[in-house]
Amino acid sequence: MTDLSAVKAALTSQRIETPSWAYGNSGTRFKVFAQPGVPRDPYEKLDDAAQVHAVTGVAPVVALHIPWDRVDDYAALAAHAADRGLELGAVNSNVFQDDDYKLGSVCHPDPAVRRKALDHLLECVDIMDATGSHDLKLWFADGTNYPGQDDVTGRQDRLAEALSAVYERLGDGQRMLLEYKLFEPSFYTTDVPDWGTAYAHCLRLGPKAQVVVDTGHHAPGTNIEFIVAMLLREGKLGGFDFNSRFYADDDLMVGAADPFQLFRIMHEVVKNGGLARETGVAFMLDQCHNIEAKIPAIVRSVMNVQEATAKALLVDIPALAAAQRTGDVLEANAVLMDAYNTDVRPLLAGVREDMGLAPDPMAAYRATGWAERIVADRVGGEQAGWGA
Repeated sequence: MTDLSAVKAALTSQRIETPSWAYGNSGTRFKVFAQPGVPRDPYEKLDDAAQVHAVTGVAPVVALHIPWDRVDDYAALAAHAADRGLELGAVNSNVFQDDDYKLGSVCHPDPAVRRKALDHLLECVDIMDATGSHDLKLWFADGTNYPGQDDVTGRQDRLAEALSAVYERLGDGQRMLLEYKLFEPSFYTTDVPDWGTAYAHCLRLGPKAQVVVDTGHHAPGTNIEFIVAMLLREGKLGGFDFNSRFYADDDLMVGAADPFQLFRIMHEVVKNGGLARETGVAFMLDQCHNIEAKIPAIVRSVMNVQEATAKALLVDIPALAAAQRTGDVLEANAVLMDAYNTDVRPLLAGVREDMGLAPDPMAAYRATGWAERIVADRVGGEQAGWGA
């Protein structure tokens, strides 16, 4: 039998990191749809993030993206976050939106471009020092579009050189999280296309380098939970970028397309001890809310992660192990499905009430009137969004 007190304790202590960029305007390659009340600077992004944490109780960390969230005084930004019950999380680098990076950033054939990209990565570590952040998250759009365009091995050498330089700059308590992506914007080769490539680089670098699993960055049908289990087994799972996809890197609300996949991922996390704070696994959202209201969409995503976690915590592990040992295929599957088919919404409502929160975060947010307030107050200035 599952210990419900332990389940509630795990859900109460859960921490989900929300991304600053999800509060701004975003879109597809065709169109960015602006919304009224969108933040105009990183400070207003934190104000919105505080609303998410206030109604969920489990979203106290906000990731930054540089240069989108560049400010003159990062200590002041961290103080602004603390005043709102938040802390600044992963610092995400951006070496994909400059014209110089057309042929790559740290893998570019031109040493001058590589130096420019490396300087930006080192700047991000400086920002970590100023904000108290522990994580540097790296994603590279580097790759090629045509056979023969560049030397595949040479690009890996350049990547390794840059990663090594950044790794040496990391301070105590800081780490590098390397993200991979199957394709886009490069279509012939991507320089960090899969978890194996990311893992190989992180293994060579050392214990401060770990892999990030973005749930939208895989080929259709990929068994993501296997990747999660393997990285946990090797102590190399640094965290997640949670989102949902139907076809490619759709960046939809996590759990929207395939909630069963999210449950399977969280089952491997729970079973292999990944919820424990000392493992350092970061549960981050990485989403773009193009047509839906920003704050409610992030609240819903946090709730979806909570529901998948709750179901994973309800798996009867002794019963599952017994069925596996005896080769009872149907019983093993039934144990897993019983947990997945459990309606955990009443359980989570009770957990929230125990935390002094309203049982329904979506209704609680609507009742604050924040959505109407920001539409009225945030008039003028330049809305935050891609490239801002």
